[in-house]
Amino acid sequence: MNLLTQMESSISKLPEQYKNMSTSELNRLIENIKRKLGDELFIPGHHYQKEEVMAFADARGDSLQLAQLSANTTAKYIVFCGVHFMAETADILSDDHQAVYLPDLRAGCSMADMADLQQTESAWQHLMQMFDDTILPMTYVNSTAAIKSFVGKHGGTTVTSSNAKRVMQWAFTQKERLLFLPDQHLGRNTAYELGISLNQMAVWDPILETLIYEGDLKDIKVILWKGHCSVHENFTEYNIKQVREQHHDMSIIVHPECRREVVELSDYNGSTKYIIETIENAPSGSKWAIGTEMNLVKRLMKENPDKEIISLNPHMCPCLTMNRIDLPHLAWCLDSIDQGQPINQIKVDQDITHYSKVALNRMLNL
Repeated sequence: MNLLTQMESSISKLPEQYKNMSTSELNRLIENIKRKLGDELFIPGHHYQKEEVMAFADARGDSLQLAQLSANTTAKYIVFCGVHFMAETADILSDDHQAVYLPDLRAGCSMADMADLQQTESAWQHLMQMFDDTILPMTYVNSTAAIKSFVGKHGGTTVTSSNAKRVMQWAFTQKERLLFLPDQHLGRNTAYELGISLNQMAVWDPILETLIYEGDLKDIKVILWKGHCSVHENFTEYNIKQVREQHHDMSIIVHPECRREVVELSDYNGSTKYIIETIENAPSGSKWAIGTEMNLVKRLMKENPDKEIISLNPHMCPCLTMNRIDLPHLAWCLDSIDQGQPINQIKVDQDITHYSKVALNRMLNL
């Protein structure tokens, strides 16, 4: 039995009764339970969730924002409509009387999974031998709790796509070099904006346990983990070329998880929040090609009918792991809570929680 099969077999299967319910029956069940539980229930929905799920979200936002909102509620039950690392962050920040649930445990994140604790500890040993104690680790919040904890233990911090530049500036006041986990593209784009040249950046390959770099090691300022977002890496220079040729007056805005070449050729780049606010505040009649997850692009099209909006990549699919969360799984999760037999609780180990909070608080205190 391979690892994937073992994981699938360890996850509770969606009962047939929810598979066989109609959309209207699922909606009615969810509405009834929400009404019954009232303020004891809080459903945060990430921007990349599909519309059928977002219809029941009490708040929508990015991962850290939703985790903070969850912790600040009086809700006893937090049903997080997002992916695994987001639910972990909500559990880390929430109080003991609160419990966090993920409607489908298969909703993971390929980027977060590209850096596990064993790989990171091994990489750290290798890098310490190369550079001594000159490196500060930092991780994108799109990472597992174990990685956040590792960073916290070693004096580092978390970053978001909104504050990465400011936090990286602080990090360079602490150490000569940075190890940036797990998204190489956000790390590269942020460092480049701070004036660090590409030939001062190396890439650590966790599979080959090799530092990819040509030049003198003493010139390295940033070590990028070889990870990426499977959605944002699919936007290409060719996509931009097509938009420029077919839509001469269209602005291009992308997320900094895109490749450096794509960010450089676009007109604007920034976090999910930045993209949303830029589109909402754009003048009526303006035209936009957006390089981010398709569920969000479709929502922006729907909510901004006075603007012409397309996806930068016309063949882009929604985030597959985000789309694991659907009406049947949400209904099952809520019904299990209502029946007093909740399923899919996300509970982070206390030691990991402690050091993850250290890393998160270093960022928030900036």
